[in-house]
Amino acid sequence: MKKQLLVFFISLLLLPAVYGQSSEQSLVKEAFENYKSAILNEKGEEAVRFVNSKTVAYYDDILNKVKNADSAEVNGLSVLDKLMVFSVRHRTSRADILSFNGKALLVYAIKSGMVGKSSVINLSVGEIKTDGNYANGVVVTNGKATPLSFGFTKENGQWKIDLTSILPASAAAFEAMVKDSGQEENEFFFSILNILTGKTPGPEIWKPVR
Repeated sequence: MKKQLLVFFISLLLLPAVYGQSSEQSLVKEAFENYKSAILNEKGEEAVRFVNSKTVAYYDDILNKVKNADSAEVNGLSVLDKLMVFSVRHRTSRADILSFNGKALLVYAIKSGMVGKSSVINLSVGEIKTDGNYANGVVVTNGKATPLSFGFTKENGQWKIDLTSILPASAAAFEAMVKDSGQEENEFFFSILNILTGKTPGPEIWKPVR
């Protein structure tokens, strides 16, 4: 009887922790679904509410490069950063660029389709592991788990997605696309921008926007 009571009281102590973890995992998944819904409905301001400060800082850094990086610096960027700088310079007006901060750039990217619906439409989050204010959720595409994970952080009591957590995988994918295309890297990017906008990038794409 004493042993049964001991097990009962231990279970009572553990239940809040188990429940709390389950609740946190649900909140992480909810954060992703809210972000996804905002993207699918082209609600940039709402989508930004569900990305973390590290993501906003990344867009701040890209914006700084768009405004200030010369041709030599741009050419030396990583494949993904270079594509981002080219895309913003080619698809965004000078007036908008100069008025943006990182958060405003992300909102614009969502509304203009630079961060498109295709980036999330077939995605969901599978198994989630939490560790304090950090979490990882398995990326599920078309119902199948992948080796990739989204990172999440809890900021001011709210779970937010860390879009920078998938940058390495995105960069690897673009590097493979460039290789398969048989084109030089910059030529490949300019071809993509031409297809997306109907305009061929000119020499101004290499110049700082000041």
